[in-house]
Amino acid sequence: MNIIVFGATGGVGQQVVKQALEEGFKVTAFVRNPNKLEVTHERLAVVQGDAFQPAEVAAAIAGHDAVVSCLGSSQGMRPSTELEQMTKHIVDGMKQHQVKRIVYTASAGIDRELPGISGKLIMYMLRHAPKDHKAAVDYILRHDLDYTIVRPLGLTNKPFTGQYREAATGVPEKSMSIPRADVAHFIIKALQDIRAM
Repeated sequence: MNIIVFGATGGVGQQVVKQALEEGFKVTAFVRNPNKLEVTHERLAVVQGDAFQPAEVAAAIAGHDAVVSCLGSSQGMRPSTELEQMTKHIVDGMKQHQVKRIVYTASAGIDRELPGISGKLIMYMLRHAPKDHKAAVDYILRHDLDYTIVRPLGLTNKPFTGQYREAATGVPEKSMSIPRADVAHFIIKALQDIRAM
């Protein structure tokens, strides 16, 4: 499988690139700064570009079997539409080049699914990023794509475990955090499930 990864220099993105290569994928990393990419490999192509530039995004997507988005916002705790804008460019590029498969990394809370008082507090404190992710996800859902929306909670840099719980809706019971490497493992697994069909 030939995939392109947006946000390939971030914590989850670096892990996706590494694990995809280990699984035999061909990988294109779409990055603003290639110097931040920690991985080199004969099956890795690096495209320097800006996800806010639709022509650059569309050109990079051409010829791939699937898209992985691990994009984040640079706005931190402030209101932003960055993720929505970048995702629109990705989806439009996919439609232009007839690429159907996307795995999009959002965050828990985009569907206001975090339970309890603490969940409500977290969703309020971090409300701007989930709102931007939600707008991006809604754009994906409107465009007849084969999608998986990943909603991790409490990303950490702890080592890979391969032991994590999944839930199609809501969050797994007593979930607090997950290593970025495990999120990447789930993303690769989702892509492999499609490949096996």
